[in-house]
Amino acid sequence: MGMAVAERPTRTFRDLRDWLKRIDDLGELRVVRGARSEDEIGMATELAGRVHGTPALLFDEIPGYKKGFRVLSNGLGWFPRLALTLGLDPKKSPEELVRAWQKRVSEGITPIPSIEVKDGPIFENVKRGTDVDMTIFPAPKWHENDGGRYIGTGSFDITRDPDNGWVNLGCYRVMVHDKNKLGFYISPGKHGRMHRDAWLARGEKMPIAFVAGGDPLLFLAAATEVQFGLTEYDWAGGVRGEPYRVVKGPVTGLPLPADAEIVIEGWVDPKERIVEGPFGEWTGYYASDARPEPFMQVEAVYHRNDPIMLGSPPNQPPDEQSFYRAFLRSALLRSELEAVGVPGIKGVWCHEVGGSRLFNAVSIEQRYAGHARQVGHLAATVHAGAYLGRYVIVVDEDIDVMDLNDVVWAMSTRSDPVESIDIIKRAWSGPLDPRIPKDRKGHSSRAIIDATRPFEWRADFPPVNTPSAEVKRKAKEKFGYLLRGEPHPTDGKLS
Repeated sequence: MGMAVAERPTRTFRDLRDWLKRIDDLGELRVVRGARSEDEIGMATELAGRVHGTPALLFDEIPGYKKGFRVLSNGLGWFPRLALTLGLDPKKSPEELVRAWQKRVSEGITPIPSIEVKDGPIFENVKRGTDVDMTIFPAPKWHENDGGRYIGTGSFDITRDPDNGWVNLGCYRVMVHDKNKLGFYISPGKHGRMHRDAWLARGEKMPIAFVAGGDPLLFLAAATEVQFGLTEYDWAGGVRGEPYRVVKGPVTGLPLPADAEIVIEGWVDPKERIVEGPFGEWTGYYASDARPEPFMQVEAVYHRNDPIMLGSPPNQPPDEQSFYRAFLRSALLRSELEAVGVPGIKGVWCHEVGGSRLFNAVSIEQRYAGHARQVGHLAATVHAGAYLGRYVIVVDEDIDVMDLNDVVWAMSTRSDPVESIDIIKRAWSGPLDPRIPKDRKGHSSRAIIDATRPFEWRADFPPVNTPSAEVKRKAKEKFGYLLRGEPHPTDGKLS
């Protein structure tokens, strides 16, 4: 998967509603009426997320809740919607979109700072004090064994570093405890956790804002590894080519997205805890269990008329979450590999089946002895590939890194277990890793699998019997209708 000329942003959308209209025009939206939040929204979301090409789902007329209070899920589960979100051409092929985005990230995205405004649609409805009631929103129980309803999955928390003022947007799960308490869990090492720990170490209450219905680009920014010290508003502004509008939070002073659907403000007391969880996580397991965690004491609720909650629950991969994270994280991993000067990178894909972290493939054009091992070790240890990794597979440039069958075929035929596997011990893991015992959470090992033709005798390696890239192109051009199930006028029929 080679590189292409970087694509500049297409016309942007202003908010989630504008985005929904755009994907509806593309035929990428389905409205579902009457699904229950206690089980059916989660069931439908899991079902749709496991099949490539399914539409985004907008749940309305949810039993037990005010009509117009809606939930969106599977929003970023396929290429056209993800392309629209990132300012790419939604009509281009998946391969073209991946190349264009990786090129753009490698070239660098120039941040555009947000601008503060006095007012915005988010203040159409304001609830303070005894009027606060988080149970009015149809927060689903996403998985059948979850410990409660989670309003925060396609959401982000806004926090500020108490020492230097850096504002961070981070995606962490948020559970509804009651009318004015929200539980949230942040894994160690995450930027929001650093902020929270800094406030708690001071013994001071942490100001926090929670956005349950931001636009999809801000959510993507909060869910990926934006560089340390950079505010996600500015990164997302750079992606779309214009600044985000923010309003100063009346309670916390934090910058709130003026055009969001639902925003909550409050405080985290360092001395208080509530049991949070369990919650089905992106690994496909209940890995972090239930435990006492800090919680948000809600002081104010803001929402638009007929608000839309953005949901993106983690399910057993491959699912919607692993798909969009694979797209984003693959570009970050490639950019970091190229930034350290590694030559010959041809393709990078952080596979959905591994939750975009556990099974990563890199293709290279071998330039020197040891090149493949160098790439493998770096891919396992640079920031985008380090957290909770497991396997890195390095393959030759003739292998399509996005095609899992292609990658596993190369691993099965070009690697030898004794000679081709390196192990890194005590690497960065976390509490969500299901394979690590409870008393050893924090570290895990990595396997680097060199699935390239051995450098010193690669010219003598048996030739493949698969078509060349040009022959594959001609075959798709002439006979692609067979794969799409379309008729062709020259086809014959049995008499």
